[in-house]
Amino acid sequence: MKKKLALFLTALFVTGAVTGCGKNTQTTSSNGGAETIKIGLDYELSGQVATYGQSLVQGIELAFEEINKAGGVLGKQIEPVKVDNKSEPAEAANVASKLVTRDKVVAILGPATSGNTKGAAPVAIQNKVPLISASATADDVTVDSNGKVREFIFKTCFSDSFQGVIMANFAYQDLGKKNAVLLVDSSSDYSKGLSKSFKETFEKFGGKVLSEEAYQSKDTNFKAVLTNIKGLNPDVIYLPGYYEEVGLIIKQARELGINIPILGGDGYESPKLVELAGKSALNEVYFTNHYSSKDTSSEVVNFQKAFKDKYNKEPDAFNALGYDLAYFCVDALKRAGEADPIKLKDAIASTKDFKGVTGIITIDENHNPIKSITILQMKDGEQIFLKKLDAK
Repeated sequence: MKKKLALFLTALFVTGAVTGCGKNTQTTSSNGGAETIKIGLDYELSGQVATYGQSLVQGIELAFEEINKAGGVLGKQIEPVKVDNKSEPAEAANVASKLVTRDKVVAILGPATSGNTKGAAPVAIQNKVPLISASATADDVTVDSNGKVREFIFKTCFSDSFQGVIMANFAYQDLGKKNAVLLVDSSSDYSKGLSKSFKETFEKFGGKVLSEEAYQSKDTNFKAVLTNIKGLNPDVIYLPGYYEEVGLIIKQARELGINIPILGGDGYESPKLVELAGKSALNEVYFTNHYSSKDTSSEVVNFQKAFKDKYNKEPDAFNALGYDLAYFCVDALKRAGEADPIKLKDAIASTKDFKGVTGIITIDENHNPIKSITILQMKDGEQIFLKKLDAK
């Protein structure tokens, strides 16, 4: 009797284990049995660069709301799963792990910065879930140090090398500046990447880089390095960085009488920049960006209206990037035909001529977008559209 009971319990355990494994595998691979399609949002909702993550999520949530009202995708509603990575690479990895293992998301959107995206990427790759960032501009986000494409990692924003080249060209050709100083955040891959491409291009034109000065993230007093820069007598400063430090640097530079043009990248895009620097200090400041509110295309006009109706404020570039990212992901889901991470990855990789608010996107062989870039000027605290250039 005991032997029969033992055999029965063993059979029951094996049957339960097989059934349990089968159910988990199906849910993980396709999300097909669920009533909704879960998409993870791994974003900086607190911490040092929180305004980036918050703005991106606002754009994403607006887009998903519109998509769900229109019937969703593949006959299901989108269920965003939003988690704060606290602006830290290690936490971005933890969030990614929770999203794929606990929440069974079909894709991860985010993080906002290059460092945090690179923190989350290994988790996405290991679990074979596509991760798409709308703002991680570092060149090595989608391609590793050996030149190998990271199969499940994508971005919908231009790369740092493109930003640096464009701004070096602008400094030398448009502004007529010949002697530059680079002021670089030595703790940021983003800042170092932009500086490298700016320097190479500027020197190819015939410009001279007088010095490469450094600061670190979370510094607040920049008077010593700025005094050194003033003594070099440059006619332009290239300052690629994030708004928290950039705002203070520009403010302190103007206080020291450094009134030459200051140039930068999309890290300047935050309402806090004006708060930190002050309106008048930002005159003669130029930066590359993904979007301009002055664009009169129907996509931009319709987006601005929808955003203002929901949030009662003007959208910024990160709002627009998030909005595009959500629609980009859903476009790929439609072409994939089902909420399967592998099929979705293949559909993302084959994206061609996706039309969004921030431009037309075609994904290249390195999982980067071929899209346009905008140059903006600050004037009395307001962004002024200067030009829009296409990638070549």
